Amino acid sequence: MNVNAYAANSAGEKLEKYSYELPEIGKEQVDIKVHYCGLCHSDVSMINNDWGQSQYPLVPGHEIVGEIIAVGSEVKGLEKGDKVGMGWFSASCMHCNQCMDGKQHLCSDSEATIVGRHGGFADKVRGHWSWTTKLPDGTDMSKAGPLFCGGITVFNPIVLSGVQPTDKVGVIGIGGLGHMALKFLKAWGCEVTSFTSNKDKTEALKKMGAHNVVDSTNSDDLESIAGTLDFILNTTNVKLDWDAFLTTLAPQGKLHTVGAVLEPMEIPAFSLIGGEKSVGGSPLGSIALTRKMLEFCVRHDIYPTVEEFEMENVNEALQHLHDGKARFRIVLKA
Repeated sequence: MNVNAYAANSAGEKLEKYSYELPEIGKEQVDIKVHYCGLCHSDVSMINNDWGQSQYPLVPGHEIVGEIIAVGSEVKGLEKGDKVGMGWFSASCMHCNQCMDGKQHLCSDSEATIVGRHGGFADKVRGHWSWTTKLPDGTDMSKAGPLFCGGITVFNPIVLSGVQPTDKVGVIGIGGLGHMALKFLKAWGCEVTSFTSNKDKTEALKKMGAHNVVDSTNSDDLESIAGTLDFILNTTNVKLDWDAFLTTLAPQGKLHTVGAVLEPMEIPAFSLIGGEKSVGGSPLGSIALTRKMLEFCVRHDIYPTVEEFEMENVNEALQHLHDGKARFRIVLKA
């Protein structure tokens, strides 16, 4: 089967039209006609080979929604015509302890959609049936793509950390990930505090779900909420004064990061010990939790705030993201 796509031919290069042939479909694989594909910072990292694992030509795209056009002979629960999505993972081994325990996203032998294979900046993409998730009835496909990466990335910590509707929570970094975290946590029932370095965003943040807005660069603002938060989710990838944020946690509070902070995080031991506080992190989420997240989104009408570009204008979209103008996620229409 012929696939028409857009690929980077070397690190940091603009994407160009690229065609390739898929072999005969495997017994447990499905082929998806791409309708929309989100553009994520991870796509940029792979294009630039920031993580040292890119192979060229590279077709990015791992926030895919579309329609199944072919199924292997042993595919379960899916059929041609189903509207589905696929995210960062396109397969996992399905026999290790993590997979058998329902934590397929922690499989050490998982297959990433754009690592060593081609992704969704294309008219078609292939994956294992297990990681191809059927969309609930009523899903807005034009906005659903980013839920399969950014969405599940911030939804998983809410469940993993046992966040309760009565909790007071904070979100650091209100961008592509953080704005979805605000929407989830508000619908969860929490009192939500948004940390920002730009107080001019206060009204916009409150419209997205924040009850309170705190200037993360102002020590007096941080001190004013000391010991009040049960959970803080960090979505940034920059070095911050982590001890200052730990101070805002209540006893047994948790600081959880999904932002890929490249520098070591300086965490003073006594800031944890005295209040039995903890620090954690997580990748995306399991197959079952992805399904549950989608149901939650449809029930509460939660979607990322997106800007739409035609797939053929992918380089314009990448520049828009590079310039920091995305509000807040970009979706490519195939």
